[in-house]
Amino acid sequence: MSELKVNKVSPRSGTAFTLGDSGDTFTVPSGATLTTTDATVNLPATQTVATELKTNKISPSSGTAFTFGDSGDTFTIPSGVTIANSGTATGFGGGKINQVVHNDVSATTSTTSTSLVTTNFTANITPSATDSTILGFLLFRAYTATSANEMVGQIQDGAGNSVWSGYLSYNSAGAIAAQCMLKFHDSPNTTSQETYTLKIRSVNGSTVAANPNGGTDGVSGFTLLEVLA
Repeated sequence: MSELKVNKVSPRSGTAFTLGDSGDTFTVPSGATLTTTDATVNLPATQTVATELKTNKISPSSGTAFTFGDSGDTFTIPSGVTIANSGTATGFGGGKINQVVHNDVSATTSTTSTSLVTTNFTANITPSATDSTILGFLLFRAYTATSANEMVGQIQDGAGNSVWSGYLSYNSAGAIAAQCMLKFHDSPNTTSQETYTLKIRSVNGSTVAANPNGGTDGVSGFTLLEVLA
């Protein structure tokens, strides 16, 4: 018999039905459709697809954990492909730069106060995770007007906590201006916006300034980087 046409095949007894024997091959021709709506298909524990598998979703067969490949496997993401992550990515080794914020500053902040004064060097960043680290870099010109005076600076977070403090310039004879490069790191433990601000003060009450000549002092700015854990 070369062809059997029938509308339904049922077990002769019981509820189990065997299609063929070990080693047999059943071919589904091009254009044919196998419909398994509301049915359960029990597949072997391991399936091998030699060329390409297309699906809209992969879920664990049980529980909530899903393993992608085995130790030593390599999965290649081709050029032009985008991986969109709306959840939490863990176990990637950390140290990745997630975002960079930069503010150019050309305004001058000058003071004779011996108490900390807020400068125009400020920047905001909103961490994407509570365990991220924020790296900060400031580049500007520090000016001390008279001899025997010092300029002290402090970088504060939005709550007024110091994340860096130190001497910016010292003058022993006449006015002096020095290019300053400051760096700091902070662990804000939040996913809300965090603000960092440079504050300065004079030690003896003589004039000190950040960016004493404004925009003509060259490149000045405040840069923040979020580093993922």
